[in-house]
Amino acid sequence: MVKSCQGMVVWLAAVGSVLSVQQAVPARAASPFVSDATPGQLPKTVAPLAYTIDLTPDLKRLSLRGHETVRIALAGPTDTLVLNQAGLTLASATVDGVAAHITQDEALQTATFQLPHPLTAGEHTLVVDYTGPIPQTPNGIYYNDYTDRAGQHRRMLVTQFEVADARRMFPGWDEPSFKAHFTLSVTLPDDLVPLSNMPVATAAPAGEGLRRTTFQPTPRMSTYLLALVAGDMASTAGRAEGTPVRTYAPAGQEKDGTYATQSAVTILPYYNSYFGVRYPLPKLDMIAIPGNYEAGAMENWGAITFIDDAVLYDPQLSAPSTKERVFLVVAHEMAHQWSGDLVTMAWWDDLWLNEGFATWMETRALDRFNPTWEIWPRQHEDRERAMAQDALPTTHPIQHPIHDISEASSAFDSISYQKGSQVIRMLESWLGKDTFRAGMRRYMKAHAYGNATSQDLWNALSAVSGRNVGVVARTFTEQPGIPLVQVARHCTAGRSVLTLRQERFTIHDPFPQPLTWQVPVVAGAPGVPSHRVVLGTDPATLSFPGCGQAITVNVGENGYYRAQYDALGLAALRTGFARLSPAERANVLGDQFALFEAGRAPLAEYLSFVALLPTTGERSTAVWQEVVTHLLQIDRMERDTPSRAAFRAFARGVLAPAFTRLGWEEKKGEPLPEAMLRPQIIAALASLNDPDVITQGLTRFDAWQRHPDSLPSGLVGPVAGIAGQYGSSADFDALARLLRQAPDTESKLRLFAALAHTHDPAQVEHAALLATDGRIPNGRIVRALAQLARESEQPEAVWRIVLARQATIRQRLTPGGQAMLLPAVAAQSNDPATGAALMADPASRASAGARQEARKAEDQIGQTVELTGRTHTAVAEWLATLAASPATAPEGMRVFLERLPSRSP
Repeated sequence: MVKSCQGMVVWLAAVGSVLSVQQAVPARAASPFVSDATPGQLPKTVAPLAYTIDLTPDLKRLSLRGHETVRIALAGPTDTLVLNQAGLTLASATVDGVAAHITQDEALQTATFQLPHPLTAGEHTLVVDYTGPIPQTPNGIYYNDYTDRAGQHRRMLVTQFEVADARRMFPGWDEPSFKAHFTLSVTLPDDLVPLSNMPVATAAPAGEGLRRTTFQPTPRMSTYLLALVAGDMASTAGRAEGTPVRTYAPAGQEKDGTYATQSAVTILPYYNSYFGVRYPLPKLDMIAIPGNYEAGAMENWGAITFIDDAVLYDPQLSAPSTKERVFLVVAHEMAHQWSGDLVTMAWWDDLWLNEGFATWMETRALDRFNPTWEIWPRQHEDRERAMAQDALPTTHPIQHPIHDISEASSAFDSISYQKGSQVIRMLESWLGKDTFRAGMRRYMKAHAYGNATSQDLWNALSAVSGRNVGVVARTFTEQPGIPLVQVARHCTAGRSVLTLRQERFTIHDPFPQPLTWQVPVVAGAPGVPSHRVVLGTDPATLSFPGCGQAITVNVGENGYYRAQYDALGLAALRTGFARLSPAERANVLGDQFALFEAGRAPLAEYLSFVALLPTTGERSTAVWQEVVTHLLQIDRMERDTPSRAAFRAFARGVLAPAFTRLGWEEKKGEPLPEAMLRPQIIAALASLNDPDVITQGLTRFDAWQRHPDSLPSGLVGPVAGIAGQYGSSADFDALARLLRQAPDTESKLRLFAALAHTHDPAQVEHAALLATDGRIPNGRIVRALAQLARESEQPEAVWRIVLARQATIRQRLTPGGQAMLLPAVAAQSNDPATGAALMADPASRASAGARQEARKAEDQIGQTVELTGRTHTAVAEWLATLAASPATAPEGMRVFLERLPSRSP
């Protein structure tokens, strides 16, 4: 589910002992899959073998009737069956024709069937009749109302079962280790197109205006992968190595699925080869859900569902970034057809096996078929997102105990996705791409149609590589946090000698647990062969010819660790910065800013690297994205300070060369990364109060309102954002009107992002109402409110609005969305009182997942408060130093100082 290569190497040092780490983690974490040892709520003594489910949904009364037959296997005699249900009403149940007494527990989401006599070990048949609701909240089986391109009201039936919502459509064993076959039948109006995991087996009239459709039996799979969608849909079609591939969209929009279909047809043969197991289903459908959808996409086997802006691409209306996003999300969900669907994690504590791998694989696929898109260097953003969470006290290991489904929902975070992906990237670099692929093929074949744990993957990789992979990997997956590689450098006899030591890198953590990793380090410099070492408890020494070269200890940014260089190493990196690869330049910048966040280095060190960019002709989108992110972060923290105007002038001077090169107008044949960078640079300059950009943006907005074709799709976002922040009240009203009229999710979210830039208190309240009154898809409400709190620079005002309206807002949210509502908004604040209010709110104690999210938000607020105070001092001191001694400043800073008087507001 989406919430976006090097050869074999010889390492210089053997892997050291990690006994102390292994002793700190549960023994279960290092065990292969064993059904009886797998966590979960339900007894393992009863298992489903095959479900036959017959549904009759009523899309007018918003209810469903169900009849199911389940073939089950008992390990031993029992007179009691316990399975999952949520919100259903179970009318009757029999086992082998004998009636059972039914007890339902809504708090536990279970049903218990008590039989008059014990059943014997072996196979039996359970039959259940039941009814249930079809709600609007996007989990379980739900309805989705939308307006089509012709302006007609439509209703669609949708399912979303991950983490544990299949139980809302049928009673069953709703845990990933209980795999079974499913034969699904559904009776619906005959003008709707029904889709499920498998092709249609039969379809026949079932009364006036109705049709009963039965789908072919599925392979053995987990409940959360079952899917049912029905609506007024049409498709584009393709074929890949004999497999039909279709992208379904609301009728009238099917052509916007062409790019996704083409992408899937390209990717499928690659995955067939990579995994060594051909795609095992007879068809692959991809289904666009207009609006009311919480995930980005869901990997239902053979029937992948997407929120529409993650799978539909209109070259005339979509932003350039949408093209890349569609490819990445399609590649991600298709990777799940093997890693997640064919082989499924045993329990949610190994969620990263699904999500981390699919996140890594999506990048690998995009790079293979679009090598000019600079995707690996731009993975730096994902790395920074993961490390920002992983450095705080409330982080958690990639593999961590999940006690209930609310905790499972909260595990879909940057640690499972981005950190998991980065760790896999590091392991592939260590083992070599061919060896890693051989291990994945072995893993897939060994566990096909079954379940696996992380240890099963380590065993497969160890078997093909001859290395004890687990002894390295487990230090990154079974304990939290980030290694920091300390680099001391000196010159001896014309050679640079580096001494590497490690410790834990933390931010805002007064009592960090001391941890040790086995860190695969790759060190090198431009034109110099790389050295490789696995850094453990003992220091490691590396030697390079020459004394002045820019040596990094994370070549290609393939490693998941921070690096801190001494003064000599930093000076060499600064001198040779432009000769590093784009990934390495982004890496140095990201690490330097993080060191400031951690209180380990002055902000001036980061800014001294940033100040080089106007003179080096920087062209890498990855580097500019890194710089824009942190310049805007500093700017937000500088709110209401005397030094903000001068800092903004500096930041504008840094970005000016990139803007001069890119300009306002798209260039024919320009690389996609540059087309994506242009709106980011324009939006950043506007946020930094660049008068020329603001004037141009408002002029273009006026023209766009009169002539919509006057503005390229890639500029709609930044131009609308300028109008939202700097325009008149009439401009704000125009944006709100366009939002209400927007026909698709991409347009709605783009226009709301523009409204979120307002700093006017009344407009902030208006935007908050637009986010929660049905204009924004239910699954995007929480993100929209958090965006408004951040971009408006009025997080406390948004917090008060949400507190006052939370009962109404929660009616549109899933349980996971409800757990995130208050923490997502509060986390944008730098007021400790907001953190205290969050922790005191009863909603923050409603579930284990809600408690986790609230603690993370409180932690984030504390970190922001502390960092903001240090930033105010650091920025003021740095600017004063420059003004006092301009002649001693590095060249890049001198360029800035020359521009400062004329560019200051």
